[in-house]
Amino acid sequence: MHDKPVFSTASSSPNMLSDDFFNRDARVLARDLLGKVIRHRQGDLWLSARIIETEAYYCAEKGSHASLGYTDKRRALFLDGGHIYMYYARGGDSLNFSAQGPGNAVLIKSGFPWLDEVSREPSLQRMQRNNPDNQGLPRALEKLCAGQTLLCKALGLKVPDWDAQRFDPLRLFVEDVGDYPQHIIQTTRLGIPHGRDEQLPYRFVDAAHAHHCTRNPLRRGQLEGRDFYRLDRQEAHR
Repeated sequence: MHDKPVFSTASSSPNMLSDDFFNRDARVLARDLLGKVIRHRQGDLWLSARIIETEAYYCAEKGSHASLGYTDKRRALFLDGGHIYMYYARGGDSLNFSAQGPGNAVLIKSGFPWLDEVSREPSLQRMQRNNPDNQGLPRALEKLCAGQTLLCKALGLKVPDWDAQRFDPLRLFVEDVGDYPQHIIQTTRLGIPHGRDEQLPYRFVDAAHAHHCTRNPLRRGQLEGRDFYRLDRQEAHR
């Protein structure tokens, strides 16, 4: 449990990230979003998850949706930093934030449930009801948001509600709670087809939560300097 000031559903946190925070280079944004907390209001509850894994995408590289060209569905990718881009992946919802430059964005790959004075045990229970396991039972905390569609399901985020929208301080925003990863793992993105710039190291993971992300970059057989790079907090902000 983390102690922090309570804010009501009538006002947002004073630490809500501004549009300027998002209007930066996609890789810088992807690193700096680690440790930030997504808050989504469902009814009278704020559902919250700490971001532990992100991927950066650029319009000019083949792995991005924007590289396929502008369409109305991909409109949010070509808007200013801080717009929400949501799409369906394997039948589930996925959450992205536009970055600086047309077509550039960050995919929120996974998170970890966040409890504090704003999001208490009832919020966690709502997230578990939103995203039960295959037997319909409460999903374990380390698995609740361990993937882009699981994260959205737990938080109750849906494509029709949020695609191409701005953050709403009364319903959905990202907050700086003063929790920063000490080490960041930089590695290649997941699920990029061969020949579509799959080798680019645009995936970022909070090293302390490597076991809780989509695929552990520190798993057996992975070698530092070949399969991943480890950045400390100072290096990550150079």
